[in-house]
Amino acid sequence: MINNKKIAVVLPAYNAEKTLEQTYKEIPKDIVDEVILVDDCSRDNTVEKAKEIGLKHIIRHEKNTGYGGNQKSCYNKALELNADIVVMLHPDYQYTPRLIHSMCYLIANDVYHVVLGSRILGKGALNGGMPVYKYLFNRFLTFSQNLLMNQKLSEYHTGYRAFSKEVLQSINYRVNSDDFVFDNQMLAQIFYAGYEIAEITCPTKYFDDASSINFKRSVKYGLGVLGVSMSYFFQKSGIANYKIFKK
Repeated sequence: MINNKKIAVVLPAYNAEKTLEQTYKEIPKDIVDEVILVDDCSRDNTVEKAKEIGLKHIIRHEKNTGYGGNQKSCYNKALELNADIVVMLHPDYQYTPRLIHSMCYLIANDVYHVVLGSRILGKGALNGGMPVYKYLFNRFLTFSQNLLMNQKLSEYHTGYRAFSKEVLQSINYRVNSDDFVFDNQMLAQIFYAGYEIAEITCPTKYFDDASSINFKRSVKYGLGVLGVSMSYFFQKSGIANYKIFKK
């Protein structure tokens, strides 16, 4: 805990057997009260590895629900356990768990309700091996999103996020997509609800066992992201009314 606020780390897992233990070992147990792993019907031994290293809270989907569907189970379980701060960390070891302290202190001290680990602040993305086309794609999408949503984030596409319980209870994340665009729908909902988002510089690693989506899925994701940002713009303008922005 920090300031008597219970902290849960959620691990949305898919084929994370090879990297799970290393990720788990670096989670700071001095402040983290609960670690929750949700396995989205992996084809490897992720669940067995989770049991082997001693994870207490393990949920296994009997069929693959997608990245967004996985996160819904993560946040539902964290709220069920009465977590005050929830950190979403990929168990593929692409993001370092060593930033959990910094992210949680900003929330526990009521500075921000949401903190993102940004790969784009500084030079972490390219130095960590992010493919150039993904970097350029990221920059283009982020520029477009900031323009449409009147915000100033360095990136919307990081998989390293921390939320206060208040935020998770204030937005209706359960109606969001089960696919990768879920992340951007959450950020749009958070901004629409009036919350500010903090960012800290986050190094990242690209390697064979780190999860990533291919070019075709990236294009689909990009179109979905632009669609979310346009929905936000139309909602704020009073032109349309979308269910993701309803509480």
